[in-house]
Amino acid sequence: MSDPRPGRDSKTRAVLIEAATQLLLEEGYAAVTTRKVAAKAGVNQALVYYYFRTMDELFLAVFRRGADATVRRLERAAEADQPLRALWEVSSEPRDSALTIEFLALAHHRQVVHAELVAYTRRYRRIQKEILEHAVKSRATDGGGPTPSALAVLTVALSRGLAMDGMLGITDGHDEILSLVEEQLARFEPLDDDPRP
Repeated sequence: MSDPRPGRDSKTRAVLIEAATQLLLEEGYAAVTTRKVAAKAGVNQALVYYYFRTMDELFLAVFRRGADATVRRLERAAEADQPLRALWEVSSEPRDSALTIEFLALAHHRQVVHAELVAYTRRYRRIQKEILEHAVKSRATDGGGPTPSALAVLTVALSRGLAMDGMLGITDGHDEILSLVEEQLARFEPLDDDPRP
């Protein structure tokens, strides 16, 4: 979405958005204040209000920047030689997962963020489902198994769970689950050195 305040210097705006993003990742949404954003960006606090009338505007700008980048990555994944592997890489990106967790918590307190998160999640799942449907149709399988819609939800849940564990420093079982994911990916998209068809 375009800048809601036309004529503003986009470079400074981008620096403020990046500063807020870093604070979200480092300290959580509750720590994101205009004072901290300004300090992180190395600018006067008044500039935060100059570019964003409210904290909701700033949070939405951070969310939209990340969401737009992720959708572009999903669209590239759909065109990749191995779209399922590319989809898994997009879905399991730790930084994106950590930001999503912060926005889920923030959405509980801010309706405008909640609405944006719901709209984005539906868009993300639609693209994800299309990639999965194409992969299932274009590759011979033994039939059965979960539907593309169910796989989309499982992929998000699994990647988010791994990210939450990682944020806590928990890695128990991660190697085993990642091996299981690799086994399933190999059924559809064998690696070049994998002898399986």
